Amino acid sequence: MTAPWIYARAREADVRHLAELLAFALKPGDVIALRGELGAGKSTLARALIRALLSDETAEVPSPTFSLVQTYATPRFPVSHLDLYRLGDADEARELGLEELIATGAALIEWPDRAEELLPDDRIEIHFEEDPALDPSERNIKIEGLGSAQSRVDRLRIIDRFLHQSDWADGQFSYLQGDASARRFARIVRNGSSVVLMDAPPQPDGPPIRDGKPYSRIAHLTEDLRPWVAITSTLRALGLSSPEIVAQDLEAGLLLVEDFGDEAFGRAVTLGTADQKELWRAAVDVLVHLRGHPAPDAITLDSGYVHKLPTYDRDALQIEVELLLDWYWPALYGKPPNDAARTEYIGLWNAVFDDLLKQPYTAWVLRDFHSPNLMWLPHRSGLRRVGILDCQDAVKGHAAYDLASLLQDARVDVPEALEQELFDYYCTAAAARDPNFDRDDFTFAYAALCAQRNTKVLGIFARLSRRDGKNGYLRHIPRIWRYLDRDLAHTELRALKTWYDLNFPAEHRVLPGVDQA
Repeated sequence: MTAPWIYARAREADVRHLAELLAFALKPGDVIALRGELGAGKSTLARALIRALLSDETAEVPSPTFSLVQTYATPRFPVSHLDLYRLGDADEARELGLEELIATGAALIEWPDRAEELLPDDRIEIHFEEDPALDPSERNIKIEGLGSAQSRVDRLRIIDRFLHQSDWADGQFSYLQGDASARRFARIVRNGSSVVLMDAPPQPDGPPIRDGKPYSRIAHLTEDLRPWVAITSTLRALGLSSPEIVAQDLEAGLLLVEDFGDEAFGRAVTLGTADQKELWRAAVDVLVHLRGHPAPDAITLDSGYVHKLPTYDRDALQIEVELLLDWYWPALYGKPPNDAARTEYIGLWNAVFDDLLKQPYTAWVLRDFHSPNLMWLPHRSGLRRVGILDCQDAVKGHAAYDLASLLQDARVDVPEALEQELFDYYCTAAAARDPNFDRDDFTFAYAALCAQRNTKVLGIFARLSRRDGKNGYLRHIPRIWRYLDRDLAHTELRALKTWYDLNFPAEHRVLPGVDQA
């Protein structure tokens, strides 16, 4: 977008809305330069933005006119509010620690002209412009992104337009913690009702890594919201709970969807607000139900868009287990594996896939059927008590995969006794519905897919840390290794177990700095 983004005749409610949008997009290292005359509204926007970051609209946010700087420890990152009006030059701003504040958090700077030379090239500029023709309570506000911030300001402008078109711009807008992907989420509350914004701009293909294809295509990962719309609508038609769509702009990668609340399975168990066995058993019932509805080859939306459901084939399974070699091994040992170790590893996994792919491969695989993506909806009944969120990467594959995701949850401990009890429960229910159900075959598939998934997760968590700076996932690594020990104990995975034990011995398998507990 080249035309400037201007909020014309903005009143206080518009300033608050703009502040909440900015808080949604803000990240560590960001600088917002607030320009305008005394009383123009700079402090009003800064206070609203800080309160949005604190998730507390009544928080005390004093003016830094005399203190010059106020720093707040928000749940996401520190944010500093600076008023440089009384400074004489940039050296005084440097003495305040401006550069350090920017390096460790975000900074909102009033009167930035006092320290122009210290401002980063990549920043957001907000100009409050008074006009004698306007009501005294109104301002024209111009928002600009400089350098790399331009694309992010453009994205906020698209979101703002979408919210106005869908008639939700006047709601209170708050950031929601999302998943490990590039998607972002916010809750919008208005008059006692709420919706969730999904911000998922279409993603470009990454670099080709094999046979001219990027990782996302090999692993069958979606790059826009259309598959999510197709799959969630199909799940609802099957009598399950997935969010209804309130408004959409699929070209822009934006959705407003039904708000399932905050009772994610993992949160409920961690806070003790629900019984883990009850929740996990309800989720197993959903998987048993899906066994009776084979995955379709394609799903057609009312718009005419056809989503072809890919098969979780050998290439996808293989590229995922290679994440262990490509990311976890170098993170642990400081160098990639040698050719012999890699060749043996790939050969062992291919032998497992040979046996696995002989089994029926027509089931729904929602792929991330685990505690962060499952919501507890106790006010609903039966299967609809389980809300299903993240399923856009669903594929056709083996029914054991989602059971593996659930019963060996990467984020929450599932005691081995509970895992076995619910595995038995699933097998009994499946056998009652399907006379061809073979428990021995299913047990092997379950162990193999648990091992495959946990291996992939180790690689992903290492990648999130080393490439994306997201270190919080590393705390789950000891749990993943405990699960892997269970999985590799299956008799048909003995050769694979030998390789893991040799190359990742128990005393040297957790990344440096990670608690072994």
